[in-house]
Amino acid sequence: METDWTLAFGLVITAALIAMACLLMITALQRRDSAPVSVFAGQTGGTVLIFDGETLVDATPQARAMIADGMESGGAWFRALARLEPMFPGLLTRLEGLQREGRFILCSREDIAPPLVLRAEHLGGLTRLSLVEGDGEAARPGSDGLAELALRDELAHLRDMLARAPLPIWRENAEGEVVWANGPWLAAAAAQLDPGKELSWPLPAIFAEPIPAGCGETGPLRRALGQGDHMEWFDVITRAVPEQPPGARFCYALPAGRLVAAENSLREFTQTLAKTFAQLPIGLAIFDHSRVLQMFNPALMDLTGLPVEFLISRPTIPALLDALRERSMLPEPKDYRSWRRQVAEMEEAAASGLFEETWTLPSGQTWRVSGRPHPNGALAFMIEDISTEMSRTRRYRADLELGQAVIDGLPDAVVVFAQDGSVAMANAAARELWEEDLLRLTAGPGDEKPIARWRRQTAPTLLWNDLEDFIGLFGPRDPWDGELRMADGRSLTCRVAPMPHGTTLVTFRLSPPANAGRDDPAARAILIA
Repeated sequence: METDWTLAFGLVITAALIAMACLLMITALQRRDSAPVSVFAGQTGGTVLIFDGETLVDATPQARAMIADGMESGGAWFRALARLEPMFPGLLTRLEGLQREGRFILCSREDIAPPLVLRAEHLGGLTRLSLVEGDGEAARPGSDGLAELALRDELAHLRDMLARAPLPIWRENAEGEVVWANGPWLAAAAAQLDPGKELSWPLPAIFAEPIPAGCGETGPLRRALGQGDHMEWFDVITRAVPEQPPGARFCYALPAGRLVAAENSLREFTQTLAKTFAQLPIGLAIFDHSRVLQMFNPALMDLTGLPVEFLISRPTIPALLDALRERSMLPEPKDYRSWRRQVAEMEEAAASGLFEETWTLPSGQTWRVSGRPHPNGALAFMIEDISTEMSRTRRYRADLELGQAVIDGLPDAVVVFAQDGSVAMANAAARELWEEDLLRLTAGPGDEKPIARWRRQTAPTLLWNDLEDFIGLFGPRDPWDGELRMADGRSLTCRVAPMPHGTTLVTFRLSPPANAGRDDPAARAILIA
């Protein structure tokens, strides 16, 4: 019985060991099937790349090292061309026709030593690129000289590019010392040395003020080199050096001379505008697209009486108009609702450039208010005090009305002719005599002249011809008299006299009847034309 239990236990242990061995074999086979097998496995020399389109199928270790070093982005095809194209100019063009040609061979640039040969083949839909030295021998076993040559070539290009960069570039360590600098930086540092001295280690800083940490994150830092008229301006930007102690950084000084000149020109232009605005007698208020006051001149305060503290607080258009209304500086509306509607209409009209009104204030002042649109949705309002001009206009209008009333009271018919033959003034007696509104008669090219109309209402006479000639004369003129007879038999005495500015005064008076024993007062009309 004990023998049977021992045999059974042995069988169980044997079966478990066999099962574990099978699992280990299956796992090993799966790993072997999933791992890519390179055709160059075990090969230690040569630089060969095999592509299916732009997908890397296989490559030698040296080739993989060549396309991996120094490249942070891009696919294998891009990295390979980035390495090979500078050494083999025209490679990309030849590769575009490789499927048609089948194969080609390119030699490297003349300045590459030792010379290299690139062999490209199109086999079975795959592209094979092989690099060998000019003597036809592959690289030594265990050597990746071609990758090193590509890196050296790229390093030479980078050094040349940095040396010829048109801006100072330098590197600082964690202590702020300059540990590397390009040509423009060294030239700027040498220009600051005293005569007879040369640059020494450690390199000096070219800017008088230190460059604070992190200036490139919040924006460039403006720094200047030189003095007086030879001042050169730069915008300094810094970048942290990766995988270095904190504080190590790259520094770039971007030329900002033109930008500084433009800013100075703009500042001077703004100051000139500000001085001009300050001397204007017209009140100026400029609002931005949000209708907030951004600029005003002293004339606005003088005209409106608004305190400078209120204007500096940047009020909106409604707030400014409310403040003017409280000081009785606006035409009083019938109700507040209509006032608010007028404010909105005024703002819309100003935005379209159509707003211009004359405001008569309760104080007796008269303002001309106009609104004009400005770029970016801004609005400019101009307030001009035209009280004197309006008073002069009203006085002139009153004088005209008084003069018209005076001549209307004369018994003779009076007409004043302008030099072009039109009627400039006529009184009521003249309108009654000729039975028409003489002021509405014009002397345009297509209009009938007043004298031609009068000629039909009188007996034939040469007086009208003489009057037409007299009105058009220039220079000194002498007054004269004449007689004429109306179609209804009335007799008129005509008096013609020169007036200032080329005008002519014509007076018509009714002659008394021949059988009258005494002077019969007749209606007199005076025409001024």
